[in-house]
Amino acid sequence: MDKRTNEEWIADLRAGGDQQAQALEDLRAIILRGLPYAIAGRLDPSSPESKALAEEVVQETLLRVLDNLDTFEGRSQFTTWAHKIAVRAALTELRRVRWREVPLPEMGMNDGEDNSYRELSDDQASPEDQVDRKDMMMRINRLIMEELTEKQRKALTAIMEGFPLEEAAQRLGMNRNALYKLMHDARLRLKKRLAQEGFTPQQVLSVFERVGK
Repeated sequence: MDKRTNEEWIADLRAGGDQQAQALEDLRAIILRGLPYAIAGRLDPSSPESKALAEEVVQETLLRVLDNLDTFEGRSQFTTWAHKIAVRAALTELRRVRWREVPLPEMGMNDGEDNSYRELSDDQASPEDQVDRKDMMMRINRLIMEELTEKQRKALTAIMEGFPLEEAAQRLGMNRNALYKLMHDARLRLKKRLAQEGFTPQQVLSVFERVGK
């Protein structure tokens, strides 16, 4: 079933009807056979989780292959190209699974709230510098609360916490492009307000560079 040349794969998958259906079934079997071993560094190939993941992403992979036949340049075996698409889909799904049970973080300014994830530590900084940075972060946090909408705050906090863009977008009920637009608008609003408060871009960057480190 995998003895086709690159040209034969392309021709069969473009043919439609039974010829295309058989090529898709053959490609499906090849992907299911090889994908668990391609992601062995993340999941044991013999585990039920690995096999379930392969089953989950194979249909998406076949659709992507059909949609992108014109982009195949023949620099590798067609099945190798298709496997790369499957691996990317599987790794994306693994990242989504990792974050699926993590609640979307909230940003707030309640006195009793634990804001430790936004407190900055730097062993090489003097106590005075650490106090200054913490004060700056609290001021920036206040501006974020005052200036941004609830959805913009949730998006900003999720990205700062390391959520994948796809997962953050899904949690917020939007697609990736809409999330980009939301974040762009939020950055513009913050940039204007921060300038009014006397913050320089370098000061703000110095704070956010240390978040999550």
